[in-house]
Amino acid sequence: MGSNTKYFNINRSTWNQKVKIHAESEMYAIEAFKKDKSSLMSYELNALGNVNGKSLLHLQCHFGQDTLSLSRMGAKCTGIDLSDEGIKLAKSLNDELGLDARFVCCNVLDTSKHLSESFDIVFTSYGVIGWIPDLRPWAQMISERLKSGGTFFIAEFHPIVWMFDYLSEPPKMSYGYNQKEVIYEEYEGTYANSTSQMLSKEYGWNHGLGEIVSSLTEAGLFIEYLKEFDESPYDVLPNLEKTKSGMYALKSKLYPLIFTLKASKP
Repeated sequence: MGSNTKYFNINRSTWNQKVKIHAESEMYAIEAFKKDKSSLMSYELNALGNVNGKSLLHLQCHFGQDTLSLSRMGAKCTGIDLSDEGIKLAKSLNDELGLDARFVCCNVLDTSKHLSESFDIVFTSYGVIGWIPDLRPWAQMISERLKSGGTFFIAEFHPIVWMFDYLSEPPKMSYGYNQKEVIYEEYEGTYANSTSQMLSKEYGWNHGLGEIVSSLTEAGLFIEYLKEFDESPYDVLPNLEKTKSGMYALKSKLYPLIFTLKASKP
C-alpha cells in the first residue's frame, strides 16, 4: 500500500463520520431493516439466488445491512470494512437481531491477512472499487478467498458514471475513464444526506471495465457474464428520474449507470 496509506487513512476518517449520519438516514431505513426489511436490491438477489447454507464473504460492507440481510437468508456471512465505526455498528446490529454474522475491520486489500478460510461466495456492491488504487491485488485476494467452484459477484456503478465531477452544476465530464492519478473531492454532506454539515474528504480511483475484467481473469477467475444497465437502484446522481420498476434512470439514457459481473473459480 505504501504511498496510498495517507489516502486510506483520510477515507477511513470520512467513512467513520458517515456511519452515524447514514444510520439515521431515510436511505438506509434502519428501523424498517430491523423489522426484517431486506437491504438487498434486485440485481444481487437475482444473481446470488439461494444462499442458504453457503459461506459468504462480503467485501466493503459499510455497517453490515447487506451482510445481515444475507445472513437472514441462511448464508454464513463474514463482512469486512475499512471503517471501525462501521464494523462496530455492524456487530451491534448482528447482536441485536440475534444473527451469526462475523465482522472484521480491515482494508479490503488486507483481507487475506485477517482471514484464512475460503468461501462459497464473495460479494461486493455499489461504490466499492473506486476506493482501490490497483485492482490486481484486489482480484488476487478474491481468488485466494474463493473455494474451487465458488462464485464472485459484483454490482457496481458503471465506470462512465465516475468520469463526471458532480460538484459542478451541471455535472461536468472531468476525469479519465482509465485515469491512473488519484482523484480528490471535498464537499459537505453525503450521498445519503446532502444537508448534513459533515465535510467529506475522499480519495478515489477510476477503473474501466477492461481493467476490472482483466484483473479478475489474470487472478484465475472465469467470467460468466458482464451486464450493463440503464437503471440504478439508488437515487444518488443528479437529475435521475424514477422508472416504472422503482429504480432511477437518466432521462437521456445516454450511458449505463450500473454493471454486474459474475465470475467463478475453476
